[in-house]
Amino acid sequence: MVLARAHRHERKADRRARTRRLIELGGLVQKAKLVELTGDDRTVLFGGLLLVSELLQSDRRDTALGVLKRKGRRGFGGDKESANDEALAPW
Repeated sequence: MVLARAHRHERKADRRARTRRLIELGGLVQKAKLVELTGDDRTVLFGGLLLVSELLQSDRRDTALGVLKRKGRRGFGGDKESANDEALAPW
């Protein structure tokens, strides 16, 4: 009985942690203004995520990660992106 209770508690804690993580990820979508820019079109949002996924599965992975990390740091820091920052396009 004590073991079952501990197991239920662990599952509940895991669900809460997963829910928190998903909410935080949704917050990133909002922070990037993707909801407004896409008119809340989930098909467009998912397509964009698939493009990033394809890029990260390509031979340009390391370069892409570097660019994305810099952009993310600037976004969190509120810095304006420089005009001469390198751009990556998967097409």
